Amino acid sequence: MLMGEDTRAAGRAHTPSRVYRGLPPHGKGQAIGIFGGTFNPPHAGHRQASLFALRRLGLDQLWWMVTPGNPLKKNGSLPSLWARMQAAAEIAAHPRIAISGAEAIFRTRYTADLIQILRERDRSTRFVWIMGSDSLTDFHRWEDWRRLAASVPIAVVNRPRSLAAPLSARTAEGLGGCRVDPERSAASPTRGPRA
Repeated sequence: MLMGEDTRAAGRAHTPSRVYRGLPPHGKGQAIGIFGGTFNPPHAGHRQASLFALRRLGLDQLWWMVTPGNPLKKNGSLPSLWARMQAAAEIAAHPRIAISGAEAIFRTRYTADLIQILRERDRSTRFVWIMGSDSLTDFHRWEDWRRLAASVPIAVVNRPRSLAAPLSARTAEGLGGCRVDPERSAASPTRGPRA
């Protein structure tokens, strides 16, 4: 599948993704991608990156974790969490992509804390953090980014206008020895952290 390819079948009705205030249902031992953000607004690029990650990483599910607010941005004018979740469901429109507002339920503010909670709740589930290459340029500013990188595999999906970001980002240099060849990326959920 190419990044620009639309995988919705021609003529099939548009069906929004499922929306959960808490965690989506999942089975023990599943490989689940976590794609976090404010999704303000959600767009086709989020969907394309998600479809690419589902296929390339061999994920069972991918959860869009809609955050109440990004600690690195001004959040005063954000639409409500529920409105952003509903909009995300319309854009995601895939049976294996679920929309979650669990960060608000857990009262987490930082991704490292969210991943810690998810791993403590179900140690058999294999989580992978999914992020766009544009986010990698600021990854060193994330609270406890080293703890996050040490606790879960991270998959960086190239995004337009930031294709070189993974190579030049400050954190990419520090994590360079953890890089997995793209041809072996399907094994990322089983590799453990720092992959």
